Amino acid sequence: MCNEVLWFAFMLVDLSIALVAFRLWGKVGLYAVIVCSVIVCNIQVLETVKIFRMVATLGNILYASIFFATDVLSEVYGKREARRGVWLGFFGLISATIAMQFAIRFVPDQSDTIHPHLHAIFSLMPRIAFASFTAYLISQHHDIWAFHFWKRVTAGRHLWLRNNASTMVSQLIDTTVFTFLAFFGRFSMDVFWQIFITTYFFKWIIALIDTPFIYAARRMARAQGGRIGALFAFDGLQASE
Repeated sequence: MCNEVLWFAFMLVDLSIALVAFRLWGKVGLYAVIVCSVIVCNIQVLETVKIFRMVATLGNILYASIFFATDVLSEVYGKREARRGVWLGFFGLISATIAMQFAIRFVPDQSDTIHPHLHAIFSLMPRIAFASFTAYLISQHHDIWAFHFWKRVTAGRHLWLRNNASTMVSQLIDTTVFTFLAFFGRFSMDVFWQIFITTYFFKWIIALIDTPFIYAARRMARAQGGRIGALFAFDGLQASE
């Protein structure tokens, strides 16, 4: 299967997983999606692949799905729960980074075959993690602010507009901060700019494609709110489109 087909398939699967997690566990499911995605995308991003004849890093899909999760949290539960999700993701990334820095410093047994591979991956993680959590905190807080800004401007209408307008600008901020901190000087300038362009472009595409998913999440929340709202601790559905 070619990389392009895998990319689209993974994107649809990842967004579907986030939707299923929300359906099953409400905001707790979205928190789990954020924490898992933040950790795993920082491992995937170490691998470079060619997609549409350009160099790209893995991890873009998982990272973009974090914006989807925080937008759903913003739409259904409000700013406070969206920010809580952001900080849970940050805590998860920091915890995983610290844990793996200890892990790669253990002396492996003679029977071990995994340590060199773990060391190769996680010895690079501090730089990636620093770039990621810096970009993550800046862009995610902007995304939450922008989402609610557009919600006020449109008087609660046009969910597609606030979802895309907030996410696309926030992802440009994220891409700029992350790629310069993580990859500047590590690759040739030609490869670096390809990574920059593809990172933003693919996140931009995911922001467009996740629009029907966020509408599905809102419909799901409204349906669940009347029946099992107490279980999921719904704070009230604020959208009025």
